[in-house]
Amino acid sequence: MTHPLPPMPRQVGAVNWVGLWTLYAREVRRFLKVHQQTVWAPVVTTLLFYAVFALALGGAVRMIGTVPYLEFLAPGLIMMAMAQNAFANTSSSVVIAKVQGNIVDILMPPMAPLELAFGFVMGGVTRGLLVGLVTGLAIWAFVPVRIAHPEFVIFHALMASMLLSLLGLVGGIWSEKFDNIAAVTNFVVTPLSFLSGTFYSVETLPPVFWWIAHFDPFFYMIDGFRYGFIGRSDGTLGIGILVMLAVNGALWWLAWRMLKTGYKLKA
Repeated sequence: MTHPLPPMPRQVGAVNWVGLWTLYAREVRRFLKVHQQTVWAPVVTTLLFYAVFALALGGAVRMIGTVPYLEFLAPGLIMMAMAQNAFANTSSSVVIAKVQGNIVDILMPPMAPLELAFGFVMGGVTRGLLVGLVTGLAIWAFVPVRIAHPEFVIFHALMASMLLSLLGLVGGIWSEKFDNIAAVTNFVVTPLSFLSGTFYSVETLPPVFWWIAHFDPFFYMIDGFRYGFIGRSDGTLGIGILVMLAVNGALWWLAWRMLKTGYKLKA
């Protein structure tokens, strides 16, 4: 009589691809399951913003340089929707897991800290890009959105979604309850979004606020993204690319460090 072989442990190589894909798929399915709230609601909100500004103009044709204001506004609104939803995806996932006490189910599998961070962040990036795509198509139905430099659109959409996903992951790990992450949203994400040139050209600002805007990383992600559409920028594009890469690199390191040390995750 032959005896069945005992179960053998799964061999994990340099990268736990199964665990990484499982975490990423979990993050994507989590927001797709409630797509009315996570995808379509941001699109409606963005269209309402656009409608309010269009009605406020009262039919007047306002120009930003040589670009009609509504055409100038569209990329900023798309970027704002992408950023807010990328942040919401990672932050809510981590905070809910901590509050419900099932964060241990994510920490127990044999996954490296960088793999955990990558799985969470790519889920947020996917949601941000999906919301941006759907929002852009919805706005295109009302305003002729043209793309002058698609490489800038793609780069800044990816970098911005990654930046906000990383910020959401860091904020979620730091937060101990929903009030904490709401504070990050209200006092960090929203002000930086609104004060970064989403609705206006920073060239119209007084000198002090002009300098403040140029120290805001959100300005560079919106400025570069808008340049990809209309071919006009308020800042230096090269500096903007370097700022995006540097901020993302710093946030990757911070997220990795927090997961590696178990900061506010392990008792």
